[in-house]
Amino acid sequence: MQNQTQAFPRSLFIFSLLYGGLCVLAGVMGVKLASLGTWPVLGDLAVESGIFAFLFLVIISSAVAELFGQARANQLVRYGFVPLIVSMIMLTIVIRAVPPASFWTDQDAFAKLLGQGVRMQFAGLISYGTSQTLNVYLFSRIAGGQGKALVFRAWIASLLSQIVDTILFISISFYGQDVPIGSIMEGQILSKLVLSTIMVPPLIVVFVKLGRWLDRSPA
Repeated sequence: MQNQTQAFPRSLFIFSLLYGGLCVLAGVMGVKLASLGTWPVLGDLAVESGIFAFLFLVIISSAVAELFGQARANQLVRYGFVPLIVSMIMLTIVIRAVPPASFWTDQDAFAKLLGQGVRMQFAGLISYGTSQTLNVYLFSRIAGGQGKALVFRAWIASLLSQIVDTILFISISFYGQDVPIGSIMEGQILSKLVLSTIMVPPLIVVFVKLGRWLDRSPA
């Protein structure tokens, strides 16, 4: 009997590796607040830096949906929970259980930057899963789905999914606390919409073309 194995597409393999790494990196980058400068009408915009990695997650999942279908993209999103949860557990252990070296004086700064409370970790998981699944769904449904209006579908899906992501994360993280949730949410949404408009349209084209090129290239 001939042993036949189905080849795993090279583009899907590479995109999956990149996706998993970016899931972890988005959380680490999020500790820095970045300035987007002053914009006409919108004013000064600032955003947590994790959005740069997170938008690449949006782009990669959309590219996978375009190349391999909605079901495969949803599978990628679900697998993204694995590196997210593992990184949260490992950071928690390193911060709270592993004692720092006697000569190392940056433990407090390390814990402050990378240590998240259980509530914020929960908020991150919920907002990630919901917004990424919504992005894949909208991208696969708008304007007839695969092969049609690629840039438009990616742009609209990213805008709407980022709004949902921000509302969920900020609401779960800060509800009941004495913080201006509305103001924080408004500023984050505006900043993310600007970045989505700048990054997603050109990069979805790049990633889809890159995927097709990788799968045509000889091994």
